[in-house]
Amino acid sequence: MTMPQIILMLILAVMMGLFISGKLRHDFVALLALVACVAAGILPAGDAFAGFGHPAVITVAAVLVLSGMLQSTGAADALLRRAVPASLGISATVAALVFLSALLSAFMNNVGALALLMPVAVQIAARQNIPPGKLLMPIAFGSILGGMTTLIGTPPNLIVASFRMQNGTGSFSMFDFSPVGVCVALAGVCFIALVGWRLVPARPRADIEGFETGSYLTEAKVPEKAAAVGMSLREAEQLLEKSGADAQIVGFLRDEKRFPAPHPRQRLNAGDVLVLESDPEGLQTVVSVLGLVLEGEIHAERGGLLQSDEIKLAEMVVLPDSGLTGRSASDIYLRSHFDINLLAISRQGVRSHTRLRQMPMAAGDVLLLQGSAEALSEFAQQYSCVPLAERPLRLASRRDAWMATLVMAGAIGAAAMGADAAIAFVSATVAAVLLRLIPARNFYSAIDWPVIVLLGALIPVAGAVAETGMAAMLSQFLVSHMAQGQPIFALALILVITMSLSDVMNNAATAAILCPIAVATAKSLDVSADPFLMAVAIGASCAFLTPIGHQNNTLILGPGGFRFGDYWRMGLPLEILVIAVSMPALLFFWPL
Repeated sequence: MTMPQIILMLILAVMMGLFISGKLRHDFVALLALVACVAAGILPAGDAFAGFGHPAVITVAAVLVLSGMLQSTGAADALLRRAVPASLGISATVAALVFLSALLSAFMNNVGALALLMPVAVQIAARQNIPPGKLLMPIAFGSILGGMTTLIGTPPNLIVASFRMQNGTGSFSMFDFSPVGVCVALAGVCFIALVGWRLVPARPRADIEGFETGSYLTEAKVPEKAAAVGMSLREAEQLLEKSGADAQIVGFLRDEKRFPAPHPRQRLNAGDVLVLESDPEGLQTVVSVLGLVLEGEIHAERGGLLQSDEIKLAEMVVLPDSGLTGRSASDIYLRSHFDINLLAISRQGVRSHTRLRQMPMAAGDVLLLQGSAEALSEFAQQYSCVPLAERPLRLASRRDAWMATLVMAGAIGAAAMGADAAIAFVSATVAAVLLRLIPARNFYSAIDWPVIVLLGALIPVAGAVAETGMAAMLSQFLVSHMAQGQPIFALALILVITMSLSDVMNNAATAAILCPIAVATAKSLDVSADPFLMAVAIGASCAFLTPIGHQNNTLILGPGGFRFGDYWRMGLPLEILVIAVSMPALLFFWPL
């Protein structure tokens, strides 16, 4: 091994370790790897950021914008309403939801497709009296399967297509992934609908009525000469924290006027009635420290401040790309900026209401929030959260829904007929803005920027794997020592290795690392690189064993009440089925 190869191997090993550990965001890890390659002289500084102008990166950004268009105009909702009638039984409902999630994910961002279906699945689960996870995991896996069927279905497919272009044989077209992808997706959907959903652990999860927000809410009056008189809410809560009381002030009443989620600088006056959230043990401490007088106990759904029709309780799931990740309610000034109270957090089925204001949030957390409908809606949109409640179908304008469908279909048709995919989809985003299907102010907010940064940083790193000769070296080891010179065994190894890495790493990163090795393996065996690249595409889209392998797996973690080890029960037989179906399909449609 040469010195550049040794250094690059160390950089990749550290990068993969950081990806697996999850201690740093994936996009930041990719940037670290890029900077390390430049610092080590493996990548010229002038080429370091070439990946951000790569057609695959541009196409991913455009597809994300168009996915947001399909959601905001209600075009996808119309399909949802027709595909899942309320009269279906549980097995038929699972089949319809999984098929629909796969279909939507073929043409739009799969996280967006899952976000559309999650509230429906939770509602159906309540109606059918089954744990929501029995529906959430099937639709999450279905959306992952659907992404492998088209060029734009998932970022790994675009990466694979770009490496084929670099290999000198032209890029894969829009539906080149369909023959193998559809075979695998149909087999997976049938398995999930008939057998798989029954293997999902039944993890009951409390709904709003049963969500443990503390034992109860209590109203307490601020009498004359009480210690709380003249204090700001922030000062009162800081005093409660120092006393060790597990409580928070979630609102107050003054002269019969309600103040839900009051500003922390609001001063308390004698005669104010505070709405306190507390467990029984902490209540006496609160009353004593602040000098309050109990007005009477109320449950979360009754009486006092919470009787107002304007104040709602809502459960919301934190999306993987949310700006809430790693931040607390205090960090984003939830109460003062949005007039919203955070009452509880559910993480992997475990509820917490202790020190909520300082508790960093994570992807997949379920938040119980209290506020006005308008404030809750604004918060969900700004911080990429999915409300776990029935959403009204957004079909205010049939014209917008139809136009959005035609714009997307036009872009897909143009790419299928040979137009450059990046040009076709960027043109579609311009048309969407001109037709007012996407508000110009929301154009950039629809883009998942961490994914864009990840791809832009990793494409040059993946190029270095090929240019330094490391891909050829690794492929030679795989062919000689593991596959024993047999192309079919080598193809199976590439598929299994990609699937294994995708279960613990970001799927786009997995594809970027494995593509140059797959191409080098094909060259060393003197066979076509196409089946090997397709194997990478299939493997990178099959992360079913862990909640960290794919964003959709993370997204259902909290709402389904799942634990880390719950995924393999349906995921392992599904991955075995994928290998069994994809290998003969690869050899048939893409002969060696």
